[in-house]
Amino acid sequence: MAIQPLADPAISPEHIYLFHEGNLHHSYRILGAQPTIEDHRQGYRFTVWAPNAKEVGLALDRNDWKGEQEPLYKIPDSGFWTRFFPEISEGTLYKFRILAEDGTELLKADPYAFHAEVRPRTASITSSIQGYKWNDGAWRRKQRAIYNKPLHIYEMHIGTWKRKEDGSLYSYREIADLLVPYLLEMKYTHVEMMPLSEHPYDLSWGYQSTGFFAPTSRFGGPQDLMYLVDTLHQAGIGVLLDWVPAHFAKDAHGLRLFDGTPLFEYADPLLAEKPGWGTLSFDYSKPEVRSFLISNALYWMDMYHFDGLRVDAVTSMLRLDFEKHPGQFRPNTDGGLENQEAVAFLQQLNETIFKYYPYALMMAEESSAWPMVTSPTDVGGLGFNYKWNMGWMNDTLDYMKSDFHERPSKHHLLTFPVVYSFSENYVLPLSHDEVVHGKKSLLDKMPGSYEQKFDGMRAFLGYFMTFPGKKLLFMGGEFGQFIEWKDEDQLDWFLLDYDSHRKLHKFERDLSALYLGEKALWELDHSLDGYEWITPDDHAQSVISYVRKGKKPADTLLVLINFQPVKRERYRIGVMRPGMYTEVLNSDHPDYGGSGILNDMQMTTEKIPFHGHPHSLEVVLPPLSVVILKKNTRRKTDGTATEVASVRPKSIKTTEQTTAKPKRGKKA
Repeated sequence: MAIQPLADPAISPEHIYLFHEGNLHHSYRILGAQPTIEDHRQGYRFTVWAPNAKEVGLALDRNDWKGEQEPLYKIPDSGFWTRFFPEISEGTLYKFRILAEDGTELLKADPYAFHAEVRPRTASITSSIQGYKWNDGAWRRKQRAIYNKPLHIYEMHIGTWKRKEDGSLYSYREIADLLVPYLLEMKYTHVEMMPLSEHPYDLSWGYQSTGFFAPTSRFGGPQDLMYLVDTLHQAGIGVLLDWVPAHFAKDAHGLRLFDGTPLFEYADPLLAEKPGWGTLSFDYSKPEVRSFLISNALYWMDMYHFDGLRVDAVTSMLRLDFEKHPGQFRPNTDGGLENQEAVAFLQQLNETIFKYYPYALMMAEESSAWPMVTSPTDVGGLGFNYKWNMGWMNDTLDYMKSDFHERPSKHHLLTFPVVYSFSENYVLPLSHDEVVHGKKSLLDKMPGSYEQKFDGMRAFLGYFMTFPGKKLLFMGGEFGQFIEWKDEDQLDWFLLDYDSHRKLHKFERDLSALYLGEKALWELDHSLDGYEWITPDDHAQSVISYVRKGKKPADTLLVLINFQPVKRERYRIGVMRPGMYTEVLNSDHPDYGGSGILNDMQMTTEKIPFHGHPHSLEVVLPPLSVVILKKNTRRKTDGTATEVASVRPKSIKTTEQTTAKPKRGKKA
């Protein structure tokens, strides 16, 4: 098959100028191993930036990895080395042999390689990433801003989501056939994949990369990943990629001391070293590094059609003292602790991404109180359109893992996050980081008995899905993975054979359906107009209640959550609008594993002033539960109210009618 050039691969004076200015936004079309035709001959042109090298050669199997036999030619005053090899075909293993100024010989993988060997082997592989026939045009044409739309993200690690019976990995194509129907069943709008750039160590989860342009070969080749993204898009599911511009691995074949000098990393060890992670920071002061990283971000969107990036470890980029002790860092030239070069890089990154992809999702994992992360760059912001709400996550999980008797004194952990929930455009993250390293799974964080853990988990998920902000849930949380994420094995899917886990799974599915169908849960996510407290201060009973609003009053929802294993009879709340209300979701439904303490499907307000409103409503709150109500607004011709849509199963009896306690599921 004839190789297909990505672009004109010969590097021009304009390319060189833009690269050194930090503005060669598509450098991946020029650098690395580019399939091309020159002088009527097919082959590959190899181009590499190694300004401090004495010699650069192409190391191959055929020359016994002696790259001096296949030299590249230096372009004067440019820092680039290049050469066309007509005899090289697709699938050839190669590295660059670099002779440093001090005489050291280095064998380096290509920083721009599109494909690499399966670990532990480390050679780059010539590959054409052109020629895949995409079928996701309808998906890409309909992209719009997500701010007033539902966004429910399923975070996954491809290698441990599911594995074959013999423990081997599914390919990108095989995963597509399993993943698409599952995400559709569970009503997720997007999937976020943990890093897929090539990395040598499985247990780094992809966060310590050596091949930034090479999708990991653990699961197949570049076009196999394209097939996965394409299949998801055709099913109406967005695809996000966890992207890591904060650091890179120190492995000898990688970017470290690439031409014998600190080329991609800072020359100053106090700036370069990330001692807690054993990695090196990129030198954001170098325009060439900015060209490399911004091109890489665009590459995943251009060639693989990812809809956006979750940018990892932003705080570690912004803070010179991040996880460092005195003596391991120095202040900036103004005496501050901000990495001003990283700030400028992130602003340039976001400006460039939105120039090419106006509706991209650019999400910052930023764990400090850095201001204006999601504000435009022209007013001093970083320019992201979303930030992970780490404050909400930390406070909420601190509360949820607390014993029941401690919860009244920690009630502020539920109320304080509302104070800042509209200061940025937030995603609520229940990510992989919260279920590893001794932190326990989400289910096992819940206090109490086996049954109470499931009750508490449903209440927690209800709180998560009704609190302002978009949603992200790590795989396994949806069915109650009981032990921590096992990063060397698949999820415990066998748990779905047990009633408690299967019913929790159904609850998550129904909760997702409710979320998608109710505009109040996402239409005004980033405005205080979409939220109002009813009961913020009932710390004695560990109950909170609030209103979620859409643009139309008819879309309003009332949310009540009981965080104690005690039934609250006749719990009264004030309501703005009198009339009949429907219970649209109750986590204590037996179908979800609850005990069946439900409210009448139709409840009528009373003219009893409460919570500053002239009318109020009495509700029964089951132990450890979330109850969601919606007002009936339409009238039949006979004057009676119609029922609003409810995800609550229709066949269940009301509280007064239910007497027999259902059987609990078996313990796993």
